[in-house]
Amino acid sequence: MFDNLSLKLEKAFQTLKGQGRITEINVAATIKEIRKALIDADVNFKVAKEVTDEIKEKAMGQNVLTAISPGQLLTKITSDELTRLMGSQSEDIKIEGNPAVILIAGLQGSGKTTFSGKLASYLKRQGRQVLLTACDIYRPAAIDQLKVLGEQVGVEVYSEPENKDAIKIAKAAIEHAKKNNHRVVVVDTAGRLAVDDQMMDEIANLKKVLNPAETLFVVDSMTGQDAVNTAKTFNDRLNFDGVVLTKLDGDTRGGAALSIRRVVEKPIKFISSGEKMDALDRFYPDRMAGRILGMGDVVSLVEKAQQTFDEEETARLAKQFRKNQFNFNDFLSQLEQVKKMGNMKDLLGMIPGMGKAMKGVDINDNSFKPVEAIIRSMTTKERENPEIINPSRKTRISKGSGRSLQEVNQLLKQFEEMKKMMKTMNKMGGNKRALAAINPFGR
Repeated sequence: MFDNLSLKLEKAFQTLKGQGRITEINVAATIKEIRKALIDADVNFKVAKEVTDEIKEKAMGQNVLTAISPGQLLTKITSDELTRLMGSQSEDIKIEGNPAVILIAGLQGSGKTTFSGKLASYLKRQGRQVLLTACDIYRPAAIDQLKVLGEQVGVEVYSEPENKDAIKIAKAAIEHAKKNNHRVVVVDTAGRLAVDDQMMDEIANLKKVLNPAETLFVVDSMTGQDAVNTAKTFNDRLNFDGVVLTKLDGDTRGGAALSIRRVVEKPIKFISSGEKMDALDRFYPDRMAGRILGMGDVVSLVEKAQQTFDEEETARLAKQFRKNQFNFNDFLSQLEQVKKMGNMKDLLGMIPGMGKAMKGVDINDNSFKPVEAIIRSMTTKERENPEIINPSRKTRISKGSGRSLQEVNQLLKQFEEMKKMMKTMNKMGGNKRALAAINPFGR
C-alpha cells in the first residue's frame, strides 16, 4: 500500500546524503519533500503540515553524532513522528460483558461483513466462543455471505431472514448466546452507499440498546480522504471505540491510515488485507511506520510464523534434515505452511529493504502453483526418492503438471542443491542453522 510513499520519503532523505551536519537550509529542503510525499499519499493537508513542522522542530534541536548521518537521524525522527501520528501504542479490543457485544459499523462496500468473519476467526483462535449475528436487514446477500464466512471459520451465525427489525434480531442473538455459552457476539450491521439519517439513526439506536463493549468503524482504505471524512461523521454521531482499515492490499496511497487517528482521535485497532479469513492483523503504529520508511516489520513476520507453523511438523522436518532424508513430501508440507502465512508480497515487504526491491515485481498467491503442480504430478515413490526420476519420468511429470520439461529439471536441480547444502551443514554440526536455512521461521 505504501510503496509510492516509501520511495518518495527515501528520495526526500537523499537530500541530506553526504551532508556533515543538519542545518536549517538542508532540513527545510528535506521537510518540503516529506510534506509533498505525505500530501501525494492523500494525507490530510493540515495533518501533513503539523507532522512535518514537528519533524523540523525536533531535527533542528538535535546534535548529529559521529556514528550516524543527518539522513539517518532525520529518518529516526520521522519514524517517531509517524508512529505518534498513528497512535503511538497498539490498542486491543475490549471483551467485557457476558456476552461481550462487538458492534460493526461502516458504509456499504467497506468490507464490514468480511471483517466480521475475520474478527470471529481472530477471537476463536484466542479460545473464545463467538456468535456472528446478521443484522443487515436490507441486503439478503449479506446474510448469505455471513453464513458462508461463519462456516469457513467454524463459527455459528444467528440470523432471522424474515425479520426486518435489526434491534429485535440483535437482542434475540444475545439471548441465544447466553443460552448456548457464546462469550462474544459480533453484530454485522447494514451499510449504505452514503451517510444518511436513516442509517445513522439505526446504528445509533442499536448502540444505545445493545450497549456494546466495543463499536468498530470499518473503513475502506482505498477511498483515501473520503474515508477520513466519513469516519468523522460517524464518530460525531456514534462515538465509536476504534477503526478498522480494510483492503490494505489494494492500490491505495495510504492517506487514510496516516490521517484518521489525528482527525477522529480514535485508535486504529485492526488492518485487513485480502479475502482469507486469517488475513487480519492487530495494528501497531511503530511497525507500520517502519514499513513506510523501508525498515521492514520483522516482529510481525515472526509472529505470523509462530501462529502458522505447526511445532510438531517443524520438529519432524528438523529430524528429516538431520538425517538428510528431506524429500518432496516434506518440501510440499513446508510450502503449505508458508502459504498459510498470507500474501507473499506483503510478507516479503516485512523484511527490511525488500519493499523497495519488490517494487513492480508481481508476486501473488499463485506463485507456488507451478512448483506444486510438478510435485503433485510425481508418484509417491518419486516424491520419497527424487533420485529415481529419470528422463522418461521427467517427461511424464511435465505432461501431467502442464509445465515445461525445463521447469521440471530446474526444480529437481534446485532441490538437489538444497539437499547438498543441508548435508554439508549437518557435517559441520550446524543442525539449527540447517533448519533456519530451509525454514527461516523455524523454532
